[in-house]
Amino acid sequence: MRQRFGPNYRWRVLLTVMIGTMASIMASTIINVAVPDMSRVFTLGQERAQWLSAGFMAAMTLSMLTTPWLLERYGYRRTYVGAVLLLLAGGVVGGLSGTFELVLAMRVAEGLAAGVLQPIPAIIILRAFEPHEQGKAMGIFGFGVVLAPALGPSVGGVLVEWFGWRSIFFVVVPFCLAALVLARRYLPVTAPGGVAANRNGARLDVLGLALIAVAVLCLLNGLVGLHSASRGPALVLLAAAALAVVLFIAHQRRAPQPLMRLALFGHRAFAMGGRVAFIYGMALFGSTYLVPVFMQIALKLPPSQAGAVLLPAGLALAVVIPLAGRLADKVAVNRLVSAGLLLLAASFVLMVFVGIETALWVITLFAIVGRIGLGCVLPSLNLGAMRGLPDALISQGSSGIGFLRQLGGAVGVSLVGIVLEWRLQALPGDPLRAFHETFMLLGVITALAMFAAWRMTPPEPSHAPSPSA
Repeated sequence: MRQRFGPNYRWRVLLTVMIGTMASIMASTIINVAVPDMSRVFTLGQERAQWLSAGFMAAMTLSMLTTPWLLERYGYRRTYVGAVLLLLAGGVVGGLSGTFELVLAMRVAEGLAAGVLQPIPAIIILRAFEPHEQGKAMGIFGFGVVLAPALGPSVGGVLVEWFGWRSIFFVVVPFCLAALVLARRYLPVTAPGGVAANRNGARLDVLGLALIAVAVLCLLNGLVGLHSASRGPALVLLAAAALAVVLFIAHQRRAPQPLMRLALFGHRAFAMGGRVAFIYGMALFGSTYLVPVFMQIALKLPPSQAGAVLLPAGLALAVVIPLAGRLADKVAVNRLVSAGLLLLAASFVLMVFVGIETALWVITLFAIVGRIGLGCVLPSLNLGAMRGLPDALISQGSSGIGFLRQLGGAVGVSLVGIVLEWRLQALPGDPLRAFHETFMLLGVITALAMFAAWRMTPPEPSHAPSPSA
């Protein structure tokens, strides 16, 4: 491939995986502006409605851990194409669904596809690019990827008003079709490291996957159940989740081909990066769910206007992230990540001062502050956590850091939905205050991540892996 397309071939590969990831991220975030409309159509309470996001997040979290095995067994092209086809099917069938149960099932299918897709770009960047180019590549990749959530709420808001909630499912279709065409031309059929894919190689750690699935599902259902009048079943589910985690860790220590290599956490930068990824995921995805709902329910804005308020912030993020990517090649990543988390936490706290009389430009400015912080975190977190890992752990490291971020995201979406419902019921005449208290919770959670971020000490310089996609 490199001989056929020349030295810039690596950028074509990056473009290919970027488009598929954009589609998966758009599928993740665009649903939020349609939650109020879908709640009316299907007569959903806040607890059931939040599963449209939480179900996607849970499925994505679990499937991320299978990416290294899929790449080793089927290679880049087959794995990528299969995941894109599943995402495409989820979008089309979801848009045509007539029941909430089928819509939710298609959200889960989209989540499974997104989980496989999202670790692949970081694997390619760390293997195909030299160390001095990795920050730049991560920044350019991030620039393209953040356009999806930047444009998603605005496009989704207009689509919901004009065509209803079904239209948002079809947004991923053109992205998926473009990704399939590019994948056939540019993605190698080899596995990471340039070796041939081995269909008779290591078996998938089915027991490990089952244990972590039980842990995640029990955790999310237990969190939702805490809001009910009878908390006994919820406590049982949370206890079952804790037991499943313990059994999963014990199994990973003994398994010949573990789903997650615990040796990753022996590297301090990765261990600290994993903590940051989990807490940061809680705040990021929790706020992605909360902000559009806040705009429409508390501030009484129509979906299109709620999305338009977030558009400048998304564009600011698209500008900042390539600059932050370049800085990640020159500045200690722990400083960049810490600064980004500080700005993100500040943006959540500032939302506490937003009321119905607040000018839209002020809300937009607060959102821009958070997206600048997000732009500092995104390119630096993966690089800071994974630089210095042995070649054999790069694929596992990428899926592992993504797993922890998405697990935090799934917990964050559930936690925000539960806390918001609780505060809305406790303050029936003051929904604005209920949202303010939920935003303050997100600010505190984000600030806590700074303690781990500062300990993501830069790794010692190491020899670059051989450039090979």
